[in-house]
Amino acid sequence: MINLPKFLCFIAILSGMACVQNHKKDGDTTTREEEQHSSVETETFSNPLLDSGPDPWVLKKDGQYYYTHTLGDRLVLWQTDKMEKLGEATSLEIWKPESGHEYSHDLWAPEIHFIDGKWYMYFAATADQDRDINRRMFVLENSSDSPMNTQWEFKGKIADTSDHWAIDGTVMSIGDKHYFIWSGWRGKSRPENTGKQQLYIAEMENPWTLKGERVMISEPELEWETNGLVNEGPVTWRNPNGDTFLFYSASGCWTDDYAIGALKLVDPEAPLHPDSWQKLPKPVLAKSPENSIYAPGHNSFFKSPDGSEDWILYHANDNSGDGCGSARKPRMQEIEWDNNGFPQSVKPVFRSSVLTVPSH
Repeated sequence: MINLPKFLCFIAILSGMACVQNHKKDGDTTTREEEQHSSVETETFSNPLLDSGPDPWVLKKDGQYYYTHTLGDRLVLWQTDKMEKLGEATSLEIWKPESGHEYSHDLWAPEIHFIDGKWYMYFAATADQDRDINRRMFVLENSSDSPMNTQWEFKGKIADTSDHWAIDGTVMSIGDKHYFIWSGWRGKSRPENTGKQQLYIAEMENPWTLKGERVMISEPELEWETNGLVNEGPVTWRNPNGDTFLFYSASGCWTDDYAIGALKLVDPEAPLHPDSWQKLPKPVLAKSPENSIYAPGHNSFFKSPDGSEDWILYHANDNSGDGCGSARKPRMQEIEWDNNGFPQSVKPVFRSSVLTVPSH
C-alpha cells in the first residue's frame, strides 16, 4: 500500500518544491509548527540581569526602557526594548563631574524622570568621599527627544530650606503638581539624628527647585525596619485602581535584613500631611536564605511592553554578608495586587530560576 503523505512529498521534491511533513505520531498532542509557536510564547530569562548593579532604576517611555544604577564616579544610561535582555542593552556615559565640586564624589542612586517635556536625572553626591555629612541631592536636565546623549545640563543642588543630609531623591506627580521625596536626617549630623534615616517630602516649584518646608512621612519604627534604623530608596507606583503607594527600603543595606516596605497614600489631596500615608505592617519583599537571596532592596518599577503587567526591579546579594558594595545585582519579578489593591508579598526567586519574560 502506498504511503500517501510520503508519495506526495516525493512528487513535490521532484517538482522542486519544499516539502514539510507532519511527524505527529499516535498519542502526540503537538505538531512541529505548534511546538515552534509554543516556544515563542514561553520565552524565558533568569536573574540576575547584570553581574553588578546597585540601586537599579528604570523608566519606560515610548516603548523603550531607560535604565541606570550606581557607578560612583559617573552617570550611565542603558536603553533597551526588553528588560530581560538588559545585559545586551546599549549603554552610554551621559555625564561625569569634574573634581573640586560639592558633587564630585560618590554619585549614588541616580534616577531618570521625564517631567513637563524634559528629561531629568537626580542623584546624590558629596564634595569629599571621606565626609558623608556633606552628601546632598543634585539634578541634571536634558531637553532632547532622547536622553541617550551627552547634552545634559547641570541644574544644581535640589534641597529644602533646612539643607540637611539627603540621598535617594525621587519625584511623585499628582495632577499638575510634582513632589520630591527623599531620605534624610532630622538634624545636621548623624548623632543629632540618633542614627536614623527618615523619608521626607516637599512640593516642587520646578524640577530643580523645592518650595516650602520638608515634611517627614516615615521613619524606622517596625521591627523589620530597625536593623540599622534606615528608611531610604523611596519610589512611588500606582496600582491598577489608581491608588498611589510609596515603596521604600528599610534596615541597613550593610545587613542581610535590608527589605522593601510600602506606604499607601490614603489622601491624595494632602500628600504633605504625614497622616495621609498609611504604613503597611510587613515588608513587600525581604531576604530569602533558602533561595540564597540577601538584602533585597532599593527598587523601582516598570510596566511590561504591552502594559498589562507590573514588574519590580531591585538589587540583592547572592551571599550573606556581601554588604553595600558592587556585589549587589539587579533582578526583576512580576508584582501583583490583592483584592483590596495592596501589593502582594513577593518572595525573591533563586538566581537562575527560569522565569517567563514580561508580556509583549
